[in-house]
Amino acid sequence: MIHARHALLSSGWERDVRVAMRDGIITTIECDVAPASSDVRVDTLLPALGNLHSHTFQRAMAGMTEFRKAGRDSFWTWRDLMYRFMDRLTPEQIEAIAALVFVEMQEAGYASVGEFHYVHHQTGGSRYDNLAELSHRIFAAASTTGIGLTHLPVLYTYGGAGQAALADGQLRFGNGVEAYLTLVEAALEGLTNLLPDARIGIAPHSLRATAPDDLRAVLSAHPDGPVHIHIAEQPKEVTDIKAWLGQRPVDWLLSHANVNDSWCLIHATHMTDDETRAMAGSGAVAGLCPITEANLGDGPFNGAIHLMANGAFGVGSDSNVNISLTEELRTLEYSQRLRDLARNVMVVGEGSVGHTLYTGAAQGGAQALGRNGGEIAVDRLADLVAIDSTDPALCALSREQILDGLVFAAKDRVVTDLWSAGRHCVTGGRHIAREDVVSTYRAAITDLLASL
Repeated sequence: MIHARHALLSSGWERDVRVAMRDGIITTIECDVAPASSDVRVDTLLPALGNLHSHTFQRAMAGMTEFRKAGRDSFWTWRDLMYRFMDRLTPEQIEAIAALVFVEMQEAGYASVGEFHYVHHQTGGSRYDNLAELSHRIFAAASTTGIGLTHLPVLYTYGGAGQAALADGQLRFGNGVEAYLTLVEAALEGLTNLLPDARIGIAPHSLRATAPDDLRAVLSAHPDGPVHIHIAEQPKEVTDIKAWLGQRPVDWLLSHANVNDSWCLIHATHMTDDETRAMAGSGAVAGLCPITEANLGDGPFNGAIHLMANGAFGVGSDSNVNISLTEELRTLEYSQRLRDLARNVMVVGEGSVGHTLYTGAAQGGAQALGRNGGEIAVDRLADLVAIDSTDPALCALSREQILDGLVFAAKDRVVTDLWSAGRHCVTGGRHIAREDVVSTYRAAITDLLASL
């Protein structure tokens, strides 16, 4: 049982709310009731967000790519550095890094994560004896931390648009369709000993890393989703895909695949207004990673038009250079303000921007991850987060202003408790496995740095 002084239910704000859970599912909700002595008491209870896009291993290189060398720095020069770093990682290090990332996500208020997992092989591309070895390492990290996991093995067959050959660091990613489907099956087998709410989707990396026939084959083999794909992240990508396939990436995908509400289109940064409306109309979730998109110089999402077309969206931490739920949401809004020279952009008509961002991302994240969550209601997953509204960043605000304060004024320190499918993983602002996970991470990073 959880007793909250305030709670944001699917019906709106309520006082003195008591939530009961069984097997990770909310079973009853009572309002205007006193707490029982055995209840976990919290201040303000919210539906927890799902982090819909993560590459956990990149967390360990945060801060290593912020030195400008001669010439123009770009996403593509960052990618070369990332490949060289990734090429040194061992399975043990990948697991240790993932566990730390999951702890930090939960302490920031994320109850679940979509791990867009594309490192499959050994350095140079040779296979592990277990084709899904590195997927199983991600599973182990999820089991250690209790985070809700939607695992997304990545199909990465080509090194660039037009079926260019894989090169250098990309060799650890590479699979043809047959090998990829075998890998997905091996990963599915590994779910049997994992947390009961974990699931697997598929992730064609991008149009530049696959080909039309391969994409059709993979979608045919796994028609039910979730399906995640990078799309239109960089102008060069848009130019290369148009030169190869005759259409811009989003336009081509919507014309040649059955894109629906089981899809998540990651970044979708460089779209025309018509593409934006068409993507919104498909039901697909726009998977936005504002901190990473700013860090890599990707550009801002076409947010206002997407919302006006009733488009779904969620947020992810992508490169994990800074894992902060509040910062993702405020950076999303601020990117719109900087582009449009306006305020309060991410809301249709009148209303609270913080409420629109938070609840929209909660619902869109749950949809993208295939989780029955996104709101506090009976029969929903108990993905819940508690915040302290008496914190100095929030204490002056009314209940209706709390989400504005959370998004624009607060730090992640206001998170006091978090439940992932009913598992009470964060208490008193700290993850219950933090000490052991950090110790293992430090040892892994010491070994990694010695090899660089």
